[in-house]
Amino acid sequence: MKRFLLCLSLTIASAAYAGELEDANALFEKKDYAGALKLYTKLANAGNPQAQQQLGQMYWYGEAGTVDEAAAKALFEKSAAKGNKVAAQSLVVMEQRVTKRAEIDYWIKGYDGAELQSGEYRCPSPRIPAVSKVNDEIDRVNKLVTGWQDCYNKMVTNLNAQSPLTKKIPADIAKLMNKQEADASAAYLEQVRQNIAEGAKVNSKMILADFAAWRNATEAFINQHNAVVKKASN
Repeated sequence: MKRFLLCLSLTIASAAYAGELEDANALFEKKDYAGALKLYTKLANAGNPQAQQQLGQMYWYGEAGTVDEAAAKALFEKSAAKGNKVAAQSLVVMEQRVTKRAEIDYWIKGYDGAELQSGEYRCPSPRIPAVSKVNDEIDRVNKLVTGWQDCYNKMVTNLNAQSPLTKKIPADIAKLMNKQEADASAAYLEQVRQNIAEGAKVNSKMILADFAAWRNATEAFINQHNAVVKKASN
C-alpha cells in the first residue's frame, strides 16, 4: 500500500510539473519573459529536462535579461544528460560557435562591402576639363560621363538588390549567432550599406556639378566662337 501511495504521489507531482511547464511555455509565447523565467527556473531546479533546455535557450538568446553562455551551457548539459535531444544539439551548436568565431565576428565588425564597389560596380570619376573647345574632346567628355552614369546606376541597383546586407551572411553562420550578435550584425551591416550609399551619392553630386560647369563653359565658348565666325563672315 505504501508503494502504491508513493507512485500516486509521483504521478501527481509529475502532472503538476507538466501543468507548470505548459504555463511557462504559454508565458514565453506571449513574450512574458520574466514570468517564463521564474517558472522555468523553478522547474529546472527541480530537475525537469525540458525546463532546463528552455531556460538554457533563454540565457543563450538573452531573453533571461542578459546573454550568459556559461549558464546556458550548464543547463543544456543537465538536460542532455537526461536525453533531451534539443539540448544536445544546442551543445553541438555551441561547439561550432567556438570554431566559427572569426567568421561570426566578420559579419559583426569586419565586412566592408568591397565587392559592392569593385569590378563592374567600380565607377571611377571621369576627368572633366574646365572647358572643351573642339568637337572630339566634347564627344569624349560626354562619353566618359555617360559611361560613369551607367556604371553608377548599375551599382545603385545592385546595392538595393543586396539590401538588407544581412542576406549576405552564410546560412550556416547566421544560425550560429545569438540574438545579441544578430542584432549587432544587422546594425553594423546597415551602417556599411548607408556609408556606401552616401559616399556614392556625394561623389555623384560632385561629378554632376563638374559636368554642369563644363557644359555651361563649353556652350558659352561655342556661342562666343560662333558669334565671332558669324561676324567675320558678314
